[in-house]
Amino acid sequence: MEIKELGEFGLIDRIARSFTNNNPSTVLGIGDDAAVINAGDNHTLVTTDMLMEGINFDLTYIDMEHLGYKAAVTGISDILAMNGTPTQLLVSVALGKRFKVEDVDALYNGIRRACDKWHVDLVGGDTSASYTGLAITVTAMGLCKPGDEVKRSGANVTDIVCVTGDLGTAYMGLQLLEREKSVYYGKLADLNKKMKEAEAKGDKEKLQQFTRQRSELNDFQPDFAGREYLLQRELQPEAPSWILEKLREAGVKPTAMMDITDGLSSELHHICSQSHCGCRIYENKLPIDYQTAVMAEELNMNVSTCALNGGDDYEMLFTVPVGDYEKVKGIDGLHQVGYITKEELGMKLVTRDGNEFDLTAQGWKAE
Repeated sequence: MEIKELGEFGLIDRIARSFTNNNPSTVLGIGDDAAVINAGDNHTLVTTDMLMEGINFDLTYIDMEHLGYKAAVTGISDILAMNGTPTQLLVSVALGKRFKVEDVDALYNGIRRACDKWHVDLVGGDTSASYTGLAITVTAMGLCKPGDEVKRSGANVTDIVCVTGDLGTAYMGLQLLEREKSVYYGKLADLNKKMKEAEAKGDKEKLQQFTRQRSELNDFQPDFAGREYLLQRELQPEAPSWILEKLREAGVKPTAMMDITDGLSSELHHICSQSHCGCRIYENKLPIDYQTAVMAEELNMNVSTCALNGGDDYEMLFTVPVGDYEKVKGIDGLHQVGYITKEELGMKLVTRDGNEFDLTAQGWKAE
């Protein structure tokens, strides 16, 4: 069977079904943002993320320091999504020959900035050679009091579905970077073609002209004016730890929660699947930034689709009892986007004109 026939979620389920927990200290295993280990007075949270060059990042447009920061945030965000406090990181890297010591320094400068921001300690990791590009694995650990952890499986019928921040922004930032990359390489390919033609014709003057133009292309400046927020959300995401503080101040504990890294639809699939429920999400409630909407229109893309399926937003998706609505409705940066229904009603998007369509979880697919 090809892996693409199962997809990401089917593969995870297949792996999880083949293992059983043998240790009483394992409170929660495979299937959530982090595993939960009984450590006495506290529960220890543990999670791992892998970032692969060419799949999760492109060094054409992200520098090593931003990459280090983003890699650290992937783990920290998972701990926060369990309602925990991140405490330690382990980072392993596989490096090819093209990388220099200064590149490694920059990568770990970014990791250190994230560690300093969330008061996290880097306590170890591993290094290895690589023939296939850069690979980074981040293992994050954290703490929470027994019973305080919030899983994906706790959503109940009539719960309110909430998200923080805005959605689809990082994806639009990625599309902007990809567009400018295409412009650059398009110009480079055109000049290389013209140089070959001039060389074949023996036209030294033209050859010199195109060679000079190719050299000048090193100073190519992408068109990012007015789109800085999109780039920031893609290149340097921020895990919204503030929402946990606001919810605690309001005396509200989410019934289910996870971070939005694979797109809202995919994360809703996880919560509804593990909570055995359905949902109704309203298109007109999706929080979308102005820059995101403008960029989507410019690229002739449906902005709602971007908000539902774009990845790397690192916002929080969570559910709260309907009785807590008054406590949370005034929290700045929090948006109610729908509610939880019975499982047999399915997962639906309610469009602006009142029609309902299935919410399809994307995830990654093996080619």
